[in-house]
Amino acid sequence: MAKIIVVTSGKGGVGKTTSAAAIATGLALRGNKTVVIDFDVGLRNLDLIMGCERRVVYDLVNVIQGEAGLNQALIRDKRSENLHILPASQTRDKDALTLEGVETILGSLSEEFDYIICDSPAGIERGAQLALYFADEAIVVTNPEVSSVRDSDRILGLLSSKSRRAEQNREPIKEHLLVTRYNPNRVDDGDMLNLDDICEILAINLIGLIPESEAVLRSSNQGVPVIHDDKSDAGQAYADTVSRLMGEDVPLRFQHVPKRGLISRMFGGGGRR
Repeated sequence: MAKIIVVTSGKGGVGKTTSAAAIATGLALRGNKTVVIDFDVGLRNLDLIMGCERRVVYDLVNVIQGEAGLNQALIRDKRSENLHILPASQTRDKDALTLEGVETILGSLSEEFDYIICDSPAGIERGAQLALYFADEAIVVTNPEVSSVRDSDRILGLLSSKSRRAEQNREPIKEHLLVTRYNPNRVDDGDMLNLDDICEILAINLIGLIPESEAVLRSSNQGVPVIHDDKSDAGQAYADTVSRLMGEDVPLRFQHVPKRGLISRMFGGGGRR
């Protein structure tokens, strides 16, 4: 049976879909059969980040409503044979999603895949609740900003009360914290919350710290998940995150301002990508 992991956030624009794409890709590159599902009906950005937008014929809603089979809607990733994408509909309403339909799809996928990554819409509306309802684990994505952290706390409340595990009085969803767009220089200047404050407020296990990086925007525009850019800090940080998700003990990087050598200080050597 597959492990179902929801990637969620309370606030939009925090890098949630970028993270879902990178984590799903990283799991597949490690040899795991992985499928990533876009639950953001009406917006549909996952296929753009995965670089498969022109290959979308059928989507999640088509399958739920019986207009297409699951295998017709699944798109195999161009770079990893272990990875598939199930896109969202761009023209339907979120009410087209049903609990029974989502359960049927997840049940079918669980028989074939090792990991199911659910890319949830931001917030607490119906699409987000359906994305998290069947989850075994959750990755809560937040930025080092007060509003983002506060909204993430609301999502933690949903995870603990509105999931199937909660309803059935089973072991709760395993929660992980992923902090994105972290800039230690701005943290030192007092413009961002520091990592210790974020972890203290949310009080869940930190699974990854993604530094602010131009590589993320560049990769998104190219339709290539940033984890493929293993020369960039962001790509390496997502690879570290995947390792921790799989149970490996990996030291945390990119938390502090890197110390510059004498020559770099004298001649103004640039930072990393």
